[in-house]
Amino acid sequence: MAKKKVTSMDVAREAGVSQATVSMILNKKYNVTFSKETIRQVEQTAERLGYQLPRQRPKRSGRTRKLLVVFCPTLTNPYYVMLLQGIESAAKEQGYGVFVCNTQRDLKIEEDYLRMMREVSPMGIIYACNPSFGAQVEELSREIPVVVISNREDEFEIDAVAINNRKPGILMARHLLELGHRDVAFVSPPLTLRQHQRQKRVEGFLMEFDKAGLKDRVLVRATEADRDTVIPSIDSEYRMGYELTQQLMDEGMPVTAIAALNDMVAFGVMDALLEKKYRIPGDISVVGCDNTLFSGFQTIGLTTVEHFVPQKGRDACEIILRKIRSQKSYSAGDKPTSIFHVEYEPRLIVRGSTGYPKMEKNK
Repeated sequence: MAKKKVTSMDVAREAGVSQATVSMILNKKYNVTFSKETIRQVEQTAERLGYQLPRQRPKRSGRTRKLLVVFCPTLTNPYYVMLLQGIESAAKEQGYGVFVCNTQRDLKIEEDYLRMMREVSPMGIIYACNPSFGAQVEELSREIPVVVISNREDEFEIDAVAINNRKPGILMARHLLELGHRDVAFVSPPLTLRQHQRQKRVEGFLMEFDKAGLKDRVLVRATEADRDTVIPSIDSEYRMGYELTQQLMDEGMPVTAIAALNDMVAFGVMDALLEKKYRIPGDISVVGCDNTLFSGFQTIGLTTVEHFVPQKGRDACEIILRKIRSQKSYSAGDKPTSIFHVEYEPRLIVRGSTGYPKMEKNK
């Protein structure tokens, strides 16, 4: 059995310092001052564990490949297509090409793509989702600029374009509460630890109902965990919303509104309700999140949360390009240590899928 490679995270854990401290000391970056004891402790720990610094990218000869790589978990949700549009528009303006690694939410595929990166040697990497291998991605970012479009609160030492994922849930809940909804459901794809950005959205929703003393009147329904291990089809999340809503209605759950984790799930919710002859919003209101193109269609416009998806893609790309330009401006060892963090404030877009609960209208 091959011996596990020692990483900078292992050295940091053993030496009792941060991974960034290990990287700066072992790479001889002197723009930050460390005590002699800290330097000695890190160097001795690295030597004892047999840690080797990652190989630096070789200098390119001839024509430079102006290539950016995007790690994307699926191309079946319009959310990720919108992100890619933002990334590609910014990249094209600067003469860069974009190569997409579709991981299909498969850990093995993601890990294989990560291993390829030093050979592919792109100018920069954008993660359109939260990395499953945070330590490896953080280490790779010492060699190749990396930006994560993040939906969680982990303190990566990596540039990030982020959203506090509780906030969309809070906005969805406040809207329904203000309309007078008390018995509601929240439907979602699997709420696994690996996808805990989904859990944050649910948490935000529940927090608002808890403040109103109504948390016990919220039904949270999610599909089975193994649904995330299947290669997603174009209608995967739509089907999840449809099936969960069918189950709720078949069980006779007395809800006046259904919140969906995202717009694709919400479209499934709406179709299931319409199929069972419920009026939207006359009988049951529906709210989603992402403000995808389809949410603005006129038949029944979907109330949803806008969090500026294409602009997040543009910002991620522009951070990468800024990092690439800065690399050319400083000699080795003189580069400043900087972490970019851009956060967006979401807002509610009210359309025709939400209204007052039926009992309120009849008063």
